[in-house]
Amino acid sequence: MSKTLFTIGYEGLSPDRLHGALKEAGVTVLADVRAVANSRKRGFSKGALKAGLAEAGLGYEHFRSLGTPKSGREAARAHDAGLMRRIYCEEVLDTADGGLALAELAARQPICLLCFERDPARCHRRVLAERLSPRGFTTVDLYGDFL
Repeated sequence: MSKTLFTIGYEGLSPDRLHGALKEAGVTVLADVRAVANSRKRGFSKGALKAGLAEAGLGYEHFRSLGTPKSGREAARAHDAGLMRRIYCEEVLDTADGGLALAELAARQPICLLCFERDPARCHRRVLAERLSPRGFTTVDLYGDFL
């Protein structure tokens, strides 16, 4: 049986739009897959994000070990998705638990992977979602454009 794994980038979103998109999709837990859960954007640093989600009735989990290393983030900013993908696979997915803890959480309840980039093709969350596909997950990318 296929399970759905949602992804979203908060680039261009307000916390309210993020919460609305998650609720509209039926997500119960936001899985923050940023290596560094800080943001210059108000409401998206770890503490504020977690508090805002709780207020909206949503859960929060930070999977720091599944974040992109600095060199991968630099490649993404330089619009080199191929290099970012290679770095992420070699330095994270092939050495960490490969997303096993994340897959176990997603098997129990609807979750959404969060990172900054709006375009999932430029983000490691797409690579991570692809890695979970053989475990029976299909991916749906959310954009927060429901309003």
